[in-house]
Amino acid sequence: MHMKSAPHLLTEDRPEYERILDDALRHAHERPDLAAVGERLNAVQLRTMALDATALITATAATEYEHYVKARQELRGPVEGAGEDSDVGPGTGRQNRSGAGIGAVVTVLAPVLAGTAAFIFLLAGYLLKLLSQPPSFASTMVTAGWFFAAVTAAAILAAAIGLLITALRNGSASQPSEDAEDELPEDVARAREAWRHALLERGILPFLRDALADPEAGRASRTPHRSANRIPKVGYSRPDFTSPDEGPAAGPRPTFTSPDFTSPDFGGPEHEPD
Repeated sequence: MHMKSAPHLLTEDRPEYERILDDALRHAHERPDLAAVGERLNAVQLRTMALDATALITATAATEYEHYVKARQELRGPVEGAGEDSDVGPGTGRQNRSGAGIGAVVTVLAPVLAGTAAFIFLLAGYLLKLLSQPPSFASTMVTAGWFFAAVTAAAILAAAIGLLITALRNGSASQPSEDAEDELPEDVARAREAWRHALLERGILPFLRDALADPEAGRASRTPHRSANRIPKVGYSRPDFTSPDEGPAAGPRPTFTSPDFTSPDFGGPEHEPD
């Protein structure tokens, strides 16, 4: 893992981040600067905002987190990547996995094979005994059949015990004890506590205070590009269009009458026009 830049929060550490956040919200009433929880924003809203801003909040404790991750990797290193001089060789893991695989196959196949053999030997032995003159090996086959039946029962019992032990072992491994933190080496425990303290004091608490003081700022920190795209609503009034001042009011519009057409004054043929 390269540590040149601030490391992102690993998946295994996200539950720890959420626990610190939940603890801060649970005891918010004990802090005067967080007394406004529930007035503008409630705990659920603040938690959602803080989870959305995980990258921004965890960046405030990047140095402590980097140191914590390095210390944890050094602790896991000898187990995960053992060298030639260590007691655990490079091929030990593969040998253990192959051994576990063979054991599982034997555990599954042993009852099946033994049960099949018991059925064949018992069936054949008792059928031979039904003959008028049973052969001498009929009793031997019946004895072998009962032997394989006992092996089948023992194999089934061993498989059940093995499955129970495996289930208990996996259950204990998947649910770490509450004192697992105390079992960490001192340097890893100190690095973890330093990261927790820095994350709470420099990241979570300032974010919650800013969100309570200005909820819009908290939402903007969740989505940095949202505030840039917010355009204030501008109201436009209807323009007041008026006609230009053309002087005094015009008089009444002229009316039109049809023209008075009259015929020319024609006389008789004897009258010529002048």
